[in-house]
Amino acid sequence: MSHPKNTICIWFNNDAEGAARFYARTFPNSSVGAIVRAPSDYPAGKKGDVLTVEFVVMGVPCLGLNGGPGIVHSEAFSFQVATDDQEETDRYWNAIVGNGGTESACGWCKDRWGVSWQITPIALSRGIADPDPGVARRVFEAMMTMGKIDIARIEAARRG
Repeated sequence: MSHPKNTICIWFNNDAEGAARFYARTFPNSSVGAIVRAPSDYPAGKKGDVLTVEFVVMGVPCLGLNGGPGIVHSEAFSFQVATDDQEETDRYWNAIVGNGGTESACGWCKDRWGVSWQITPIALSRGIADPDPGVARRVFEAMMTMGKIDIARIEAARRG
C-alpha cells in the first residue's frame, strides 16, 4: 500500500490488528496492510507487541494505534456507511452488533472496540433531504423511533 497523505488514526487499547481484520472481512474495498511491532520494550508494552496497523475501510485509509486504555471512543467520530437496500443494512448492522457491539438509535451502533458506526440507507438520506418539508419531517420522525433503520418504514413515511 502506498503511503497516503491523509490517514484516519484510530486509537485502540491493544487490539488494532483484530479490529482491522474484522473490518476487512466485513466491508468491501477493505484490507489490512503493514503491521509495525515494537522494536523494544516500552512503558505500555513489550518488544514485539503490535504498535500500529495500516488498514483500509471501504476505501478510506486508516491507521490503528495500540495506545493503551487511556483514550475512550465517542460518537464524535464515526464511520458512516451508505447502504443500498435492507439486506446490506442488515448485513453490516448485524456484523457489528452481533460481534460484541452495541445498538444505539437512528442507525448508529458501536463495534466491540467502541468505534461508532452509522449504517445509513441511501433512502433515509434522500428522505431527510427531500425538498418537501412535510416529507422530510415524516422521514425524520420515523427515523427517530428506530435503532437499525427499517427502509420499508422510511419509504412508507416518505409516501405519507
